[in-house]
Parts: sequence; C-alpha cells; structure tokens
Amino acid sequence: MTPPNILWILTTQWRAQTCGYAGDPDARTPAIDALAAESVDFTQAVTPHPFGPFARAALLTGRPSPENGVREYYDPLPPDARTIAHELAGGGFRTAFFGKWHLAEKPRDVPLVGEAHARLLVADNARGGFTHWEGFEGGFQINDPWLHGTVIAEPRRFLGYQSDVVCERAAEWLAAAKGAPWFCVVSLEPPHPPYDAPAAGVSPRDPVEVRVPENVPAAAEKKARRELAGYHAHIEATDRAIGRLLEKLNPERCAVVFTSVHGDMHGAHGLFRKGWPHEESVRVPLLVRAPGVATRKDRAVVSLLDLPEITRGLAAGKFREFHRDHARISMPSVVQLPHQCDRVWRGVRTAEQKLVLGPDGAPWLFFDLVADPLEQFNRVDDSASAGSISRLRELS
Repeated sequence: MTPPNILWILTTQWRAQTCGYAGDPDARTPAIDALAAESVDFTQAVTPHPFGPFARAALLTGRPSPENGVREYYDPLPPDARTIAHELAGGGFRTAFFGKWHLAEKPRDVPLVGEAHARLLVADNARGGFTHWEGFEGGFQINDPWLHGTVIAEPRRFLGYQSDVVCERAAEWLAAAKGAPWFCVVSLEPPHPPYDAPAAGVSPRDPVEVRVPENVPAAAEKKARRELAGYHAHIEATDRAIGRLLEKLNPERCAVVFTSVHGDMHGAHGLFRKGWPHEESVRVPLLVRAPGVATRKDRAVVSLLDLPEITRGLAAGKFREFHRDHARISMPSVVQLPHQCDRVWRGVRTAEQKLVLGPDGAPWLFFDLVADPLEQFNRVDDSASAGSISRLRELS
C-alpha cells in the first residue's frame, strides 16, 4: 500500500473556541468548518505549553519542554534534536517546511518585532531535519513577509498577506512533488498580533458588535472587544488562504492535520496573550482528515505532543486511536515579555477537571470544567475537591 501524503497546517494563537464548527457565532471559518465535517475532531486537545518555542519544539519532537532542549524563550531547538521530519525522511518521504519557525537562535540585541528579526537567517543544521525549508524565524510581519531557505539563499520580501504568501509557496512545492510521498508543514503566524494589521482586505467588525464571554471583566472588556475585532478578521483571512490550499489537494491521497500552537486569553480573567493555564490559552483546535477514516468527534484528551505519533500512524496507513483521559500542561519558564504569565507552573487537564500547581509545587488552581467551563470559580481550597486534587496531583 502506498502511504498517503501528509500535510500539517499550524496556526498561531488560534484558540479552540474560535471556530465556526466549535460553535463560535463570530468566527467566519467556512474552509475549516468544511474540513471539520470530514475529520476526526479532537474536542479536548491541548497544547503542552501555551507559548510558541516550547510548543513548537514539543510537537516536532514528541518530547515536552525542557526535555526537548528548549527551556527558555531564547533557546533554539538543539541541532541534534530528532524530529518527525527526520523519521519520515528516513522512511522515504520527501519533507518540506514553509512559514514561521521560531526555533532558531534569537539574538537578544535584535528586536523581536520588525524586519531585522524577520530577516534573521536560520542555518541549514537548525531546520529540524526538513529536506526543503522555506520560512522565517519570527518578526511578526503579518504582511509582506521575508522568506529564505533551501532555494532562497538570502531573505527576500514577498508582497501580500502572510497566510496567502506561505500557502501559495507551499502549494507550488506540492504541485511539483512527484514520486515519493511527502510530508509538509505549513506554519502560519496569523491570527497572532498585531491584531490591527491589515488582513487581506477583510475589515474588522465594529468592536461593539463583538461578543465577549462572561469571564471577561468590565475593566478588560474595551480592550478585549478591540482585539477580538481584529483577531476575527485575521481568522477569516487565514481561513480563506487555507481553503485555497486545501482545494489543491486530493483527499483520497492526502491526510491533513489542522491545529494551533496555542491560544490567547483576550481579556478572560482580565488577562491577555498566552502562557496562562486557562482554557483560552491551552485549548487548541485539532482536526485530522485521513483517507478511509470516519468523521467523528473524539473526546480523548490528546496533546500536540501526540502529533508525531498520529503522523507515524498516518504514514503507515493507520489511524492512531487514543484512550487517554488526561494530558499534562506546563510553562517551563517565565517569558519576560508584556502580558505573559508571571510564574512557572505545571498541571493536568482531563475533559472534566483541571489542576494547576504553582512554582513551589503547591496547588494553585482547580476547576470543574463541566460545571464551570469559563473557570470562574477556583475550587483549590474547597474541601469537597480534595480527593480530585490529590488524584490529579499524582498525575502531574
């Protein structure tokens, strides 16, 4: 049996709640909704670490941070780290990566936002084992991105919306990829900030019309509405770009994985950005469409750490079933950037409960996700929760 081609579509800061198929009435995501209708939808999927470099290292290696070599924000993926790209290339797959990398050296004297960072070179031995690599380290250039790589020796600016540019470049490579099966990662920065950046002609809606959940306090509501207006515009624009890419694939010969590296708080609990252990930050969409695999909603608690295992199965023409009832989540270090989480933490999430331990290992947060899905009541000091806290603590 000939193995299927395999495409990963990674987005950044796209939280699980913000998809039309997930019930968000403000999310205009027709392409992703159509994909969901043909996929296994892992409704309880989480990122192991709700911050870019840590999560990216984890999903490529199948090993959590810092075990994979990335403990601090500025740590690169070690050159000797073995990724799923190494493994599939060894099995005869052509491998390619397009878009945001965020796992190379980040000089501390180069601003994280701007052209200088976007033009940083990612060395051949720092590209995670992908045979063809074309992308950028970072820089948050949502429009007119700078790309370099296997066939572009020096960074070159490509005009257009970043999601459109990266998806179009990937589509060109896929169209020319003949013979051996391929494994391709398309890594998109949107809907990452800046949320007020132009979004391929999609106009942000009036912030007054944006819906905010009850866990956004009044003091954060104005900022949350303004951010969410732009956020939804970038989601709509990126959904269009993904839709055009998917239209060029043969679903009978290609397996597709769609997910996000982490979410964004957007004012929930008065917090913004990521790194926090709340649902808005740690819950991510995870769809897997594969030839011969029946569409369904799957409540197994899976993590982005499971992507290599899922992909190994797809490469062998099989679908990996998960029966796990919990996943570990953590932030291995504090990222000294505005609005990010202010402490190291680790925790365990099930479909029904979440326990988070603080830097000293003591319980910090405990939520009943069934009775309290917006996490408005921390039950860590509730005597009735002691048994559940003890059980989850053993799993952390």
